Amino acid sequence: MADIISDAEQKMAKAIDYAKEEFAAIRTGRAHPAMFSKLTADYYGTPTPIQQLASFNVPEARMIMITPYDRSAMAGIEKAIRDSDLGVNPTDDGNVIRVTMPELTEERRREYIKLAKTKAEEARVSVRSVRRTAKESIDKLVKDSEVGEDEAARAEKQLDSVTKKHTDSIDDLLKHKESELLEV
Repeated sequence: MADIISDAEQKMAKAIDYAKEEFAAIRTGRAHPAMFSKLTADYYGTPTPIQQLASFNVPEARMIMITPYDRSAMAGIEKAIRDSDLGVNPTDDGNVIRVTMPELTEERRREYIKLAKTKAEEARVSVRSVRRTAKESIDKLVKDSEVGEDEAARAEKQLDSVTKKHTDSIDDLLKHKESELLEV
């Protein structure tokens, strides 16, 4: 029983980590390297994450400078940023790529909040799926007469509290991201 619950808790924690990564990739009014974590550039015919091709520097709140390790990757990085859904236009001076973040409009903020809610719901669904799998494991142990009904009921209560803790954590992350996005 304890193994089932600890395994479920580890998987739920991974769902929260996933939600944190997804929220970090959603742009707020400030520039940060995590915005580029999902982007890949064509590097010698291979899609390669931009994070592996360049270093990132944030000299101002709304500007980010990207310095490729290999200058031949410059065009691919610039194209990946331009083609992304970030809504930015990178400029290239031969050595670095400068990305200036435009001020977020109210409409764009609402779109990002909607996106954040979608990502939060995906994480919640993942947590509930882990709970369902763990519950099925507990039910199977009861059916095979390996544990008693009382012990199974206690384990289910514990599983429910772990599930609630993780879904509440996701809700807190969402609230924080919403307030960040609405901050002007």
